[in-house]
Amino acid sequence: MSSSNFYPSVPPGGADARTTATVIRNLVDGKSNNTGSITLTANATSTNITDTRVGANSVIVLMPKSANAANAMTAVYVSARGTGTVTLTHDSNAATDRHLEYAIIG
Repeated sequence: MSSSNFYPSVPPGGADARTTATVIRNLVDGKSNNTGSITLTANATSTNITDTRVGANSVIVLMPKSANAANAMTAVYVSARGTGTVTLTHDSNAATDRHLEYAIIG
């Protein structure tokens, strides 16, 4: 299961000055709408991230959030990506605490 962090954005039709300023201030402070979290599926060799912000050419940056996730990082890689989805391939392990944070670039 994946989750995402969302900050205010400017709608395609534009926004008032205050909303636009808030969005710009958040970006300058490093708060952009391109992160999320995932737990690697236990006893399986792949985990899917479903996120509408992902595109076929997106780069996915992973950061382990637990010791078991850090140990798994030597065997985790992006094996497929497409519009709205990423497949992470990894070793099969019974651990249920292999928590990762991710950033989507592009």
